[in-house]
Amino acid sequence: MKYTGAHVSASGGVANAAIRAAEIGATAFALFTKNQRQWRAAPLTNDTIDEFKAACEKYNFKPGQILPHDSYLINLGHPVEEALEKSREAFIDELQRCEQLGLTLLNFHPGSHLQQIDEDACLARIAESINIALDQTKGVTAVIENTAGQGSNLGFKFEHLAAIIDGVEDKSRVGVCIDTCHAFAAGYDLRSAEECAKTFAEFERIVGFKYLRGMHLNDAKSAFGSRVDRHHSLGEGNIGHDAFRWIMQDSRFDGIPLILETVNPDIWAEEIAWLNAQQTASAVV
Repeated sequence: MKYTGAHVSASGGVANAAIRAAEIGATAFALFTKNQRQWRAAPLTNDTIDEFKAACEKYNFKPGQILPHDSYLINLGHPVEEALEKSREAFIDELQRCEQLGLTLLNFHPGSHLQQIDEDACLARIAESINIALDQTKGVTAVIENTAGQGSNLGFKFEHLAAIIDGVEDKSRVGVCIDTCHAFAAGYDLRSAEECAKTFAEFERIVGFKYLRGMHLNDAKSAFGSRVDRHHSLGEGNIGHDAFRWIMQDSRFDGIPLILETVNPDIWAEEIAWLNAQQTASAVV
């Protein structure tokens, strides 16, 4: 079964994210459990936690259908020790917030070397950061998101994801989320069913579908291989419709949250309905 949804606002309380997801016909959703542009947030209260769990139960969202995202400020590969420690503390807090809410996944961007250390050293720092965080938490899987490779961000190659996973001690609590826009901008072609098959065969060979815990389904304003992260609505960008139809018809993407981060929230309900319809549409050839 496919779980489709969008990254919805948690404004006014995290319970509202579940309500907003239900309103657009979603069977999955993503959210920030705190302000993503601030380091600190007030602790979750028991009432907030209870309201969130009640809303998820009411609208039939199980933990595996929810893909929370951590703060954009966090850099688990930071080359400066003091900043690295600050990021690690914040990441642990994010995992703990997920624990409190009964969630089992936390999506995050791996990190950046800031032109100060080499890629391998940065990837090793990211893996070490994950190990430290997992050791201090329980029940939540750290889900590494591939990036477009803007600036000095790592995670734009499948090899980067594999290297991080290789350095994580508890393989049962690490996974990946593949963002289609990021993959395309990083040089993985998705413009036809044939190219999708090639790209995900490479993903299987280097990373493995057993680690796939979620997807971000975004078309791309950015050009192929541009290393620029610019999302677009489905079918309106440089990827086109075929990739998303192909994903919806491939059982390897069953049972995980498939999340829109497309640019027009006003049409999310239409995009979700279109995605769901592709499961029974004529197969792409």
